Order: sequence, then C-alpha cells, then structure tokens
Amino acid sequence: MSERRNGLLAATIVGGIALDQVSKILAERWLLPTDLHTYLGGIFRIQMVRNRGAFLSLGSTLPEHLRQTLLIWGVGIFLLGLTIWIFRSKTATPTSRWCMAAVAAGGFANLIDRIRFDGGVLDFLNVGIGGVRTGIFNVADMYITFAVIWLLIDSFRTRKASQV
Repeated sequence: MSERRNGLLAATIVGGIALDQVSKILAERWLLPTDLHTYLGGIFRIQMVRNRGAFLSLGSTLPEHLRQTLLIWGVGIFLLGLTIWIFRSKTATPTSRWCMAAVAAGGFANLIDRIRFDGGVLDFLNVGIGGVRTGIFNVADMYITFAVIWLLIDSFRTRKASQV
C-alpha cells in the first residue's frame, strides 16, 4: 500500500480521535451532569452521562475487575490488532480499510475515556422522536456506527454486483 494512503488512513484515525476528544472536552466544560438541553422539538438532546459499560451500557454491571479487563485490556488488544490489519492487510478492499480506520478511531477515542475516567466513557448526544430514542452516545460512537452501516451497505452492493 502506498505511503500516501497509509498517511491518509493514519490521519483518519488521529482526526477521528481528536474530533471526539474535543467534543467531550467541550461537553465537560459546558454541561453539568443534571443538564438536559433539547432542540428541534425534542428530536435532539444533549445530556452528559458516564457510561461504565459498552454499547447501550452492556457490561456495566459486571464486577469491576472483569469489566476493566474486558473494556480496557480486551478492547485495547483488539484495536492494536485492527490497526495492524488496516495498514498491513494484502486482501482488504479500500472501503473495508477506511471503515475499519473509522472503527479504530472511535474505539481508541472511547478507550482514552476509559483510561481517563476510571473505566467510564463520556456520552452526551441523544436523538429520537417521542418514546423512540437512541441510547446516549458520543462522536466516537458515530464513527463506529456509520462505519458499520457503510460496510453493510457495501457488502450488499458487492454481493448484488457479483450475482449479475
């Protein structure tokens, strides 16, 4: 793979981490844990919480040692492997490489939170209509979610193209 592409992939990862961390610094500076700000008739909400678990608080009730081991060490090892794959895979498509760079960016950004905040992640965004709402999330979660959606769409498109 070219040095230029590697540089762009690295910039994607570092830029995603930076964007997430800056958004969290601003949220910490401007929000109190009791604040709830609503916009667009309640469709968009900003509310700061510390998520001690993973996606939708999964694992938040695990014993502390097990939770720390899984969500810091386990995720850290996974992200290290993923990063090596992003830069060294001989079979990865450009789309999968870029999507995995976005997943790595989001994963590393949340891992930084877990290290900074004693195992917790700062979440502050929420969208929905009425009772149908997302969980509270952050910019890193958006990177991961959009990358996974992009990969799924690409896999269906690729599968459909190969059947023609």
